[in-house]
Amino acid sequence: MMTSSEVAQVFDTILSIPGMSEVVKIDLKISRKNVLLLNHVIERGLAAKGDDKTSNLLAIVPKENLSDLKTISEDCLQKAGLVELSEKLSALSIGKL
Repeated sequence: MMTSSEVAQVFDTILSIPGMSEVVKIDLKISRKNVLLLNHVIERGLAAKGDDKTSNLLAIVPKENLSDLKTISEDCLQKAGLVELSEKLSALSIGKL
């Protein structure tokens, strides 16, 4: 089994492959439920603390790419008409913590 640093190195190598920065168009049709879930997963991943393997991988990703990921998530919410609902759900979850 690979260590976290070895996995991060492989991940960094894959991200460095020529052409990985090229923009691609993706026609994606998913339910509003899955848009909300995708947004939540992205936000949770971006907010992860440094104590798990996922955040170790995200630590090597340039901040610009993480910002792009956040923008994609927000665009999906906007296109699905779920921005207000997502904000209210976030407020509810913050209130419970």
